[in-house]
Amino acid sequence: MFTHFLVPTDGSPLSAKAIAAAVELAKKTGARLTVLSVAEPYPYSALSEGAFMPDQTEYEAKMRQVAQRAVDDAATVARAAQVSCETRVAESFSPSEEIARVAGELGCDAIFMASHGRKGINRLFVGSETQKVLAHTNLPVMVFR
Repeated sequence: MFTHFLVPTDGSPLSAKAIAAAVELAKKTGARLTVLSVAEPYPYSALSEGAFMPDQTEYEAKMRQVAQRAVDDAATVARAAQVSCETRVAESFSPSEEIARVAGELGCDAIFMASHGRKGINRLFVGSETQKVLAHTNLPVMVFR
């Protein structure tokens, strides 16, 4: 029986579909949720001492705020349905690895997540976090498009 779902979110409308499905199944089965958003650290480093760089601290604080808002919104949906819900914000250059790591650490039974369905050249450059999660976990992963 499923008792604990991990629901990664980026705050997008597509993630909201995964959240709604996880909340609905959790309500029916008595499972609890952990909602996770992974903020990516500042992706660039200065190439030389004199190079102009935007404020890394400000960028990372903004990314954490966006991630916190995403998990807070999801928790509001879960609590409105009277589903037990914890939230987590993590920081990682590899969201997929962080998702798989947290799912294992918490002993989750399944992962509910969105896939933006990128295709072609865009998929090569952007990559598919969902595909990477599937490669890093042996848990069932419910994918929403």
